[in-house]
Amino acid sequence: MSGKENVYDMIIAGSGPAGLSAGINAARSGLKTLILETEEFGGMAAGASLYENYPGFAEGITALELVKRMKTQASKFDAEIRYLEEVIDLDLKQDLKKVTTGKAFYRSLSLVIATGTQRRKLSVPGEAKFVGRGVSYCRVCDGPFFKGLKVAVVGFAKDAIMDALLLSEIAREVFLVTQGERINVPKELMKKLSGKANVRTIGGRVVAILGAHVVDAVKIKLESNEELDERVDGVFVSLGKAPATGIVERAGVEVDERGCVKVDRWQRTNIRGVFAAGDCTCGGMQVVTAVGEGAMASMKAIGYVKQMEDKG
Repeated sequence: MSGKENVYDMIIAGSGPAGLSAGINAARSGLKTLILETEEFGGMAAGASLYENYPGFAEGITALELVKRMKTQASKFDAEIRYLEEVIDLDLKQDLKKVTTGKAFYRSLSLVIATGTQRRKLSVPGEAKFVGRGVSYCRVCDGPFFKGLKVAVVGFAKDAIMDALLLSEIAREVFLVTQGERINVPKELMKKLSGKANVRTIGGRVVAILGAHVVDAVKIKLESNEELDERVDGVFVSLGKAPATGIVERAGVEVDERGCVKVDRWQRTNIRGVFAAGDCTCGGMQVVTAVGEGAMASMKAIGYVKQMEDKG
C-alpha cells in the first residue's frame, strides 16, 4: 500500500504502557499517530500480575486493565492502533522514516520504539514445533490446561521458582530443570519450594523436547553427561526476558551489549527523529517508568516534528 493516507507524523512500534503513553501524548497534541502491535490486544499484558505501585490505584491494577484504559484514551484522541501487524523492516536513513509491516508500508516524520521485551528461548530441537502444543512461556496463560498432569519448568531464577510453585497447585507433578545453573533466590522462596512434595529439582540441561503431535517428554543432559528422557505433558520455559530490538539494531539504531536501545535523558537514539521508551531501553523496567519514558519520548518527538514541518 502507498499514498498520502499512509504518511504519519509519528509511528510507534509497540502498544504496551510506553507505546500507549507516547500515543496518547502525540495524538492529543494533534499529531497524526499510528501505533503498531505484533500481538493481539493485551497479548503480553494478559498474564501479568497486579501492579501495586502505579500511582492513583491504591488497590492495585492489572496490566491488562491499565492497557485497556490507555487504549481507550489513545483512541479518544484519534490515534490509530493496529494489532497483529508486525514491523518487518525499517529504513531510517532519510527524514521521512519508512516502516514496513507484514500488511502495509508506511512513512513517518518520527518513530518511537516501544517494543518491550521478549521471552528468552531454549533454542533446542522441538521447542518451536510444540509452541501451543505443550511448550509455553506463560504460566498464568496456560497453566490451567495442565491440571492434574506432569509439567517441566526450565529455569533457575526467581521467575522459574515462582512458576514452579504456582504450577504445583495445579499440576500433579512439577519437574524443575535448572539448566545447570545454581538457584539463587531468597531463602524464604527456597523454603517454600522445598516444602512442595510434588516438585522435583534437577541440575541438568534440557537439550530437546520430544513428541509426535504434542509434547511427550524432555531430553535432559545430566551433570554426569548421561542423558535422560523424562516423561512430561508440558514444558514451561522460564528463562527471563530480553529486549525485542533485533530489527531496530539492523536499521542502525545503537544498542548495548545486552541488546538494550541506547537513549539519552530525552529518550533520543543515535538517529535523528527516532526515540525509544520502556523495557526495550532497559531503564526502570517497570510499568510506572515505562509510562514516563513514553511521555518523554513523545514530547521530544512532537518538538522534532514541529521543527521538520517549519523547515518545509
